[in-house]
Amino acid sequence: MTAGGPRRAVAMLAAGLSTVVEWYDFTLCLYFAPTLSRVFFGQDDMALSKTLAGFAIAYLMRPVGAILFGRFGDRYGRRPTLLLSMAAMTLAMLCLAVLPTHRQVGSLAGGGLILMRCIMGCSVGGEYTAVVAYLYESAPAPRRGLITSLAAAASEIGGLLAAGFCAILAHNLDAGQLLAWGWRIPFLFGGALAGAVWVARNLIVETPHFEGQPAGIPATNRPFVDVLRNEGRGIALGFAISALGSVTYYIGITYIPSFLVTMGRADETQALEFSSIAAVVVIAVTPCFGWVSDLAGRKPVLLGLCLAGVILPVAMFQLIASGSAAAALVGVAVLAALGGGVSAVGAIATAEQFSDEVRLSGLALGATTATALFGGAAPYVVNVLQKVTGIVEIPGVIIAAVAACIGVALAAFLPRSPASAASDLQGPA
Repeated sequence: MTAGGPRRAVAMLAAGLSTVVEWYDFTLCLYFAPTLSRVFFGQDDMALSKTLAGFAIAYLMRPVGAILFGRFGDRYGRRPTLLLSMAAMTLAMLCLAVLPTHRQVGSLAGGGLILMRCIMGCSVGGEYTAVVAYLYESAPAPRRGLITSLAAAASEIGGLLAAGFCAILAHNLDAGQLLAWGWRIPFLFGGALAGAVWVARNLIVETPHFEGQPAGIPATNRPFVDVLRNEGRGIALGFAISALGSVTYYIGITYIPSFLVTMGRADETQALEFSSIAAVVVIAVTPCFGWVSDLAGRKPVLLGLCLAGVILPVAMFQLIASGSAAAALVGVAVLAALGGGVSAVGAIATAEQFSDEVRLSGLALGATTATALFGGAAPYVVNVLQKVTGIVEIPGVIIAAVAACIGVALAAFLPRSPASAASDLQGPA
């Protein structure tokens, strides 16, 4: 496949950067959880727990969304899938922004919040895989790794934007204003931004495989049956790569604030500052690893990251727990670089395990399922094990164990595709 001129280049940029909006919208609720718990569940002692439980349910909707959008995308194309996922996010954000509060409608308010979060979860699940597939299928072969890595980098920008918006509101509004009306502002902004992206996406071109496909006529009738029957190896490899990415990201990056607070090494404000630093590192390294994978191939880079995942995490968690701010900063940055690297190369490596006809369905069954299982549960499991064992380095031990197991599996079963600059793969690597 080759790029289709300036219009396709603009379309790839629009598709890749639009992930900023999806992840801004999706993570905004996490940063606003304490405020939303009071708005939608009142002064109940369990208000925050109910809010977080609702968010966990929404997280589980991601693989559901990936499966639904995946089937649609393999049948009717990437462009309508990207339009549909962004329309769902726009609708959910705008509806959430105008929902009645607990004071107005009682317990119905909490139900409304959870419903909108579930729609967001579905949308994000379908969005990310569709963007990865769109970028992979549209990019010129020599730059597929670099361009596909934009999806991972853009999602991190979205989370950072959500954190910054929340910080600005908290700084400029008092608690009463925030509870009365201030909480609606970032959701209205997110809905408007998502709507603007939807308008922009109407201008993007279809990927080469679906160009010329008659509107409303499915390219394939049974994408899930076909991928299960013919590309089971790709599903297994995608699951393994995404499991590694989930563990390195959700333990090595997302769990860090909880680790710092649990160890008594930082308060919540300092912990969030470290999270912001980690996000910046991820944004910086992601395209670098994508570019290197274009030069060296996916397998060598992934195996190198597995080796780093075995060697580094235990030492990095020791640095973070040492009590030294400088040492902790080094540990956080190294773990963030590791997680960002796996996310970058994992995006392209999983995408190229499948043929064009069933790529979205394959990614839904392999990559997204692994993310839901390992990403959602990993921080909780680590926290429990840390409390039970009292071992400071337990998060690093788990990352190292997973990296070792998956590294062996990838060494044995992942085909060594040539660097993209030397080939133009049309199907499985």
